[in-house]
Amino acid sequence: MKTIKQMNLENKKTLIRCDFNVPMKDGKIIDDTRITAAIPTIKYAIDNNAKVILFSHLGRIKEASDLEKNNLAPVAKRLEELLGQPVTFIEKTRGEELESAIKHMKSKDIILVQNTRYEDLDGKKESKNDKDLGAYWASLGDIFVNDAFGTIHRAHASNVGIASHLQSCIGFLIEKELNALKELDNPKHPFIVVLGGAKVSDKIGVIENLVKKADKILIGGGMAFTFLKSEGYEIGNSLLDEENIDFCKKIIKEYPEKIILPIDVAVTTEYSEKEEYKTKDITELEYNEMGLDIGPRTEELFKSYLKDAKIAVWNGPLGVYEFEKYKQGTNHILQFVTENNIKIILGGGDIVAAASTAGYKDKVYHASTGGGATLEYLEGKPLPGLEAIK
Repeated sequence: MKTIKQMNLENKKTLIRCDFNVPMKDGKIIDDTRITAAIPTIKYAIDNNAKVILFSHLGRIKEASDLEKNNLAPVAKRLEELLGQPVTFIEKTRGEELESAIKHMKSKDIILVQNTRYEDLDGKKESKNDKDLGAYWASLGDIFVNDAFGTIHRAHASNVGIASHLQSCIGFLIEKELNALKELDNPKHPFIVVLGGAKVSDKIGVIENLVKKADKILIGGGMAFTFLKSEGYEIGNSLLDEENIDFCKKIIKEYPEKIILPIDVAVTTEYSEKEEYKTKDITELEYNEMGLDIGPRTEELFKSYLKDAKIAVWNGPLGVYEFEKYKQGTNHILQFVTENNIKIILGGGDIVAAASTAGYKDKVYHASTGGGATLEYLEGKPLPGLEAIK
């Protein structure tokens, strides 16, 4: 697959699909991680005298009231600060204003096009990969660079649509993500998988794909209780993914030595931070209690497997990370893997946000920028955004 370094960008109108889907509040950017992640590719294009035209989505557009809160104008301003040069923001996704601005570009100029999902207001043209829209956007450029790892598992007009019409390549961010994830294709052993989060259903494909390769799969978070229930434990009011009890039973039966479940949990009687919690053995939960985090003995159990790992991958927090009291399991394991230089890949989404909040994100081997994309890669699924470039 071609990378941006293999392309001649000299004076070429270079369309770059970025992932500027950043958290916003009252029109202000809360976390600019995804913007800073795109800077190396954008700078490379500028340094190689390209005319740079940037595309990205932001949020979801279901009705007209979603337009204002998902306007990319604040991103244009932040890009100017990070790049140290003007960024022309075009508030439309198509039309004369956009075409004229591109026509009059000089080398090293930058244009940011309005949120591609503005096109979803009329029949989801972006999200459903409308052929005419993809062809139109492609007509604005000479070369297409996909650098939005967070959307490569989706076939949108702004990635697959454009790539179907232009000479295409990947940018530095996608290249970096793929290089890290490829280490899991034929991993060195011991290879440890850590899975958390709420539902088993979200991770079935990952478990089925990785259980064959992994030495151990350490399971925490809400999903652990469905596994425990399948083993006959009383889980009280803990989260239960009832439809997947049989799946849990089957996996444990087939791979009894590989699936490692919590042996103690932090329990309380109310889903809040107000109530006090106790740490209990998993054999001691009562009908009115719920587990909201792994306990200290489970932390030590997980550490005992992680300490010898040659490589590990982790998706999903191990407790209810929104509550301060129930961050401990996740934070203690994050601290352990960073202090012991364990080669661990954080698989995007909530676990990367947790690591960022706790100050560990930049200390791990790799923190992925795409939750859904990483999960589908770990499931072994083809990624449309990449297939279009291949």
